[in-house]
Amino acid sequence: MKKSGRLVLRVFLFLIAAGFAFVFLIPTVLTIADSFMSQTELTAKYGRVFAGTSGLGGTSYMAQKVKLVFIPDSVSFKQYSTVLFKSPDYLMKFWNSVILVVPIVIFQVAIASLAAYSFTRFRGRIKEIIFFVYIILMLMPYQVTLVPNYLVAEWTGLLDSRWAIILPGIVAPFSVFLLTKFMRRISTSLIEAAKLDGAGEWKIFTKVCLPMCKSALYSIAILVFIDYWNMVEQPIILLSDVSKQPLSVFLSKINTGEVGLAFAVATIYMIPCLFLFLHGEEYLVEGITYSGAIKG
Repeated sequence: MKKSGRLVLRVFLFLIAAGFAFVFLIPTVLTIADSFMSQTELTAKYGRVFAGTSGLGGTSYMAQKVKLVFIPDSVSFKQYSTVLFKSPDYLMKFWNSVILVVPIVIFQVAIASLAAYSFTRFRGRIKEIIFFVYIILMLMPYQVTLVPNYLVAEWTGLLDSRWAIILPGIVAPFSVFLLTKFMRRISTSLIEAAKLDGAGEWKIFTKVCLPMCKSALYSIAILVFIDYWNMVEQPIILLSDVSKQPLSVFLSKINTGEVGLAFAVATIYMIPCLFLFLHGEEYLVEGITYSGAIKG
C-alpha cells in the first residue's frame, strides 16, 4: 500500500511538473514555429494581435480570441534568408551583443574567483562587512544602480561607449557571492595538506580551489551570460549611438509589418543561450545546489 501510494504521488507530481513545463515552453515553441511562417500567414492568423483596435485611453484590445498555431501551413525560410543574407543590420546587432557580453562573462568570472578566494581564505570582521555589502548590492535591482552608473560614466567620459556597460558588468556582486559560498565548502584539510607540500596561495588557488569549483564556475558563466545577453535598459540609457546597441534592444523596434522577421531574429537570438544551457546544464544544477546548501 505504501509503495502504491508513493507511486501515485510521484505520478501526480510528475503531471504537475509537466504541466508547468508545457506552459513555460509555449512562448518558445510558438516563436520557433512562427519563424517559419510566411508574413501573409502571420498576418492572417495573428494580424489582430499586432494591429489591435484603439480602445479607451488609447489602449489596444482584441475583439476576438486568437487561436495559437504551432504548425505552419507551409514552411517558409524567407525570413531567415532576409536576416542572414539580405539585411546586415540584424547580424551587426547580434555581434554587438557578443562584443558586450563575452568580455563581461570572462572578466566577471575571473574577478569573482579572486575575490571569492580572498573572502574564503582570509576571514575577519572587515572582510565580513565587505561581504555583507556585496550581499546588499546583489539584492538591489540594476534599475536602482542605473542612474549612478550613468553619472559615473558621464563623469569619466565613458558614456556612449561599450565600456560604460562592460566595466560595471565585470564587477557585479552576484558572482562573488555565489562563488564564495561554494568555495567555503572546500575542506580546510585539503588546503592544509597543500600548504604542507609547499604550495603557496597562488598554487592553492589554481590547483586546489578552481578545479573543485568547476561546476560553480560553469553555472556562474551561464547565468551571467543569459542575464546580460537579454539586457535592455543598460544599452538604451548608456548607449545613445544606435549602431552600438545589441540585438536585444533592436528586437523591440521591429515594426508590425516585419513580425515574421522578428520571430526569425528572436529564434536566432535564443540559440547561444540554449546551446550554453544544454552544454552546462549538469554543472548549472550542481553549482546552484551546492552553493545554496552551504552555511556560512
